[in-house]
Amino acid sequence: ANYGPNPICKGCLSCSKDNGCIRCQHKLFFFLRREGMRQYGECLHSCPSGYYGLRTPDMNRCSRCRIENCDSCFSRDFCTKCKTGFYSHRGRCFRGCPAGFAALEELMECVEGCEVGQWSEWGACSRNNKTCGFKWGLETRTRQIVKKPAKDTIPCPTIAESRRCKMAMRHCPGGRRPAKTKDKKKKKKNLMERAQKQHSIFLATDKTSQ
Repeated sequence: ANYGPNPICKGCLSCSKDNGCIRCQHKLFFFLRREGMRQYGECLHSCPSGYYGLRTPDMNRCSRCRIENCDSCFSRDFCTKCKTGFYSHRGRCFRGCPAGFAALEELMECVEGCEVGQWSEWGACSRNNKTCGFKWGLETRTRQIVKKPAKDTIPCPTIAESRRCKMAMRHCPGGRRPAKTKDKKKKKKNLMERAQKQHSIFLATDKTSQ
């Protein structure tokens, strides 16, 4: 029987004009649909989003998933597909994957990620393989890959990083930077040449005045 524009009694063993299906045929799932203040029963081949099919000797029913942000579930406590924007992990739904797990975007699942060890201490401040002779240098620290990811498409986090540092010894013991020594010699030579030139001009001017 049809009541109104929709065949609300399709698949029913018993049906009410006001409440829709009351009992469903074998293999179909009874679903109680709510629309505002009204609710009515439907008999469906599969349960809608947010519900799962619960088979019982009395009558198969659609039960609501009890997991937050779940689109479809295997049981009330195990989600098989999360809503858009959420990752599935061990039957639950997450905005971001837990620590130690990486997001597999094409399936929207959390899989075992790349595990890395603790950072080492920062190394010595150096530049051009020297720990002196410059004002600024770089110091580096590293960490080891403890466990590789299950899938090669999942990258490991960085295992080395560097930062700018100020050298403890700007001048190396027993000498100064060669560049500065050359600059001083060149400067001294230029001063000598300028002094000799000024002296020559003075002598020429003195002879002319005589």
